[in-house]
This record gives sequence, C-alpha cells and structure tokens, in this order.
Amino acid sequence: MSSLDRPDDFETRRKHLRELSDAELHSRFWSLVERITEPLVEEARTHTSPGIERSVLLRMGFSSAEAKALVDRMHRQGMLGHGAGHLVLQLALGKGISVRAAGEALLNGQYWQELKP
Repeated sequence: MSSLDRPDDFETRRKHLRELSDAELHSRFWSLVERITEPLVEEARTHTSPGIERSVLLRMGFSSAEAKALVDRMHRQGMLGHGAGHLVLQLALGKGISVRAAGEALLNGQYWQELKP
C-alpha cells in the first residue's frame, strides 16, 4: 500500500482532541513531549563517556590535549560520572578563580584532593 492508498482517518483519530481549546492542546502537546523525552533526559543525566566529558571541557575553552588529560585522570579516580566540566566549575567557584585557572591547576597536580564529586 502506498501513502496515496492510505485511508483518510484523520477525523476519527482526532475525535478526542476536537473539544480542546488551543491552550489545552498546547498543554497536552508539551506534556506528551515531556513524557517522550523523559527517558532520554534521565539517560543523559546518569550516563556519560570520556568523549562527552572531553567535549564539555573543549567548550569550556580547554585544548584537546588538556581536556584529554583532565578526563583521563578523573576517569582513573572514579570521578567522571560527576561531570568533568561540573567538577572544574565547582573547583573554580570554591577557590574564587577562573575556570581556566582551575583546570590549569588540576593539570599541574593541584587541588585533586579538594574535588568534591
């Protein structure tokens, strides 16, 4: 059956929506979107990879080599699941320094014991 042969059942399928106002349709749409994307958001929240974490650090201004070194060390120490960018940001905020300075300090072996996953 081609798409041209498909029976037109639009009116039948939309019966339950016919009486809804635009605001109610809008609300229903977004509740369905939330329901559909909820598992994806949860998956992203609970699962990461070294590649994803390097990508985050690259967007924070670190070079590829710097990002790799930070992620590798965080991975070895079991911290990667807390987010490399998050850990660098929290360190920077806690020390009152820039994100760049926090990352450079970590690369120089400083503050590792102070990272709080």
